[in-house]
Amino acid sequence: MSSLTVDEAPQAASHVHYLNVKFGVKSWLFTTDHKRIALLYLASITFFFFVGGAAAVLMRLHLLTPGGLLVEPATYNKLFTVHGILMVFFFLIPAIPAVLGNFLVPMMIGARDLAFPKLNLLSWYVYILGGLFTLYAVVAGGVDTGWTFYTPYSSTYSNSHVIAAALGIFITGFSSILTGLNFIVTIHKMRAPGLTWFRLPLFIWAIYATSIIFILGTPVLAITIVLVALERLFHIGVFDPALGGDPILFQHMFWFYSHPAVYIMILPGMGVESELITCFSRKKIFGYKFVAMSSLGIALLGFLVWGHHMFVSGQSMYAGMVFSILSYLVAVPSAVKVFNWTATLYKGSISYDAPMLYALGFIGLFTMGGVTGMFLASLGVNVHVHDTYFVIAHFHYIMVGGMVMAYLGGIHFWWPKISGRMYPQGWARFAALVIFVGFNLTFFPQYILGFLGMPRRYAVYPAEFQVLNVMSSAGASILGVGYLIPLIYFIWSMRYGPVASANPWNAKGLEWQTPSPPPTENFEEIPVVTEEAYDYPVREAQVA
Repeated sequence: MSSLTVDEAPQAASHVHYLNVKFGVKSWLFTTDHKRIALLYLASITFFFFVGGAAAVLMRLHLLTPGGLLVEPATYNKLFTVHGILMVFFFLIPAIPAVLGNFLVPMMIGARDLAFPKLNLLSWYVYILGGLFTLYAVVAGGVDTGWTFYTPYSSTYSNSHVIAAALGIFITGFSSILTGLNFIVTIHKMRAPGLTWFRLPLFIWAIYATSIIFILGTPVLAITIVLVALERLFHIGVFDPALGGDPILFQHMFWFYSHPAVYIMILPGMGVESELITCFSRKKIFGYKFVAMSSLGIALLGFLVWGHHMFVSGQSMYAGMVFSILSYLVAVPSAVKVFNWTATLYKGSISYDAPMLYALGFIGLFTMGGVTGMFLASLGVNVHVHDTYFVIAHFHYIMVGGMVMAYLGGIHFWWPKISGRMYPQGWARFAALVIFVGFNLTFFPQYILGFLGMPRRYAVYPAEFQVLNVMSSAGASILGVGYLIPLIYFIWSMRYGPVASANPWNAKGLEWQTPSPPPTENFEEIPVVTEEAYDYPVREAQVA
């Protein structure tokens, strides 16, 4: 991709890389190196992922029997709330931008760091501060409102620790805003010579589109959460009808952010997917400009479809029809990506390394989630399956089947660059298959449960639904094992894994032209880009 030539040795002779200098805790807590900050985020986000996952495991164990097995209904309410809050606000939203974005954006564009290194470190501290408030709410007795904080229950009637959790989410929102601002300025101002907009990696386009949503959408959620807290503390009539407020106003404000937040979660995963597909099929991405522009299209249209969450809220039939049409329309740029990835695979020289298995899993699971999203965009079907397990299954096929598969694929792809070590490929392939099987066994039965009418968030259910719930709980146990396996071999690889070369996948991109791990300043000299993105040699796959 550039005229830069870099020694393929694992570590440049004249430099020490970011992992080898100053091992002390202080050097990490005050670092401004984007790569170290990415690793701080990696550790933090992994912690929240497993805490939120533990709540999900307890829920699935509880639902093994129709009458409930483990906890009281009030505790069950707190479990699904904790699971939702931690997974959405502290894992799904920040995971790829904060970890892979922080690590890769400067290297992918030929820069030495992000535009505002100190602001980058501040964003991590803000994230941790918000997480501490939220964990306090969990430890002090929990929150029982659901992750959506629907009013007037959250603002007036709930007796749980709503304010502490809301404050945690409010604070964490500033982390997203700072990160998005940093990425936008960096991508605009710090690209290497010759790296024009349409030579950028598609991962950069996805991060750029996500950053726009961060900047425009997150303040709306922050204002909404503050109003909930003010109404709860001072009985100001904003959302509670008894005080002269309007609960539907809360839904409009909440979903104006929270539906674009779905694209905050999935857009970076789509960027990772593009990198994996083109590398492991050894082909230029099909329709590069369409894939790039579709990221911006998703970011724009995502702000226009929030009303499809409110088809049963009493909004007018006209508004419902408009939001239904717009919801169908937002699927178009997502479909463009899926078709272009599929066309890239066609006649490619495909290698089934672990990152590629996650990429292929992403395509299948995300497509399933997207197609069922069209059911929810339909007024008639939505009324039938609203607030049932059908919605749960759809959301998880997009978020877990899509975003988490992409996140794991990206971690497996760039792990040699991050750590300087290779992981055991056999175990990695096995883990990808276990996760794929466990995921489908967990969530596909929930489509059927929802279609049959089982409502979500209930601690008990009719006996005729038990078989499907047992299947779902069994799948969750398999899925949990699948997530633990990579954690184990990644930790193992840091000490015992084979030393990685600068470019173990023979991939294109500036980040692969630095040693593994990269030196603190990324590049000895700022590279000059002379090639198009993904300029793989044109060749047809051999036909048996």
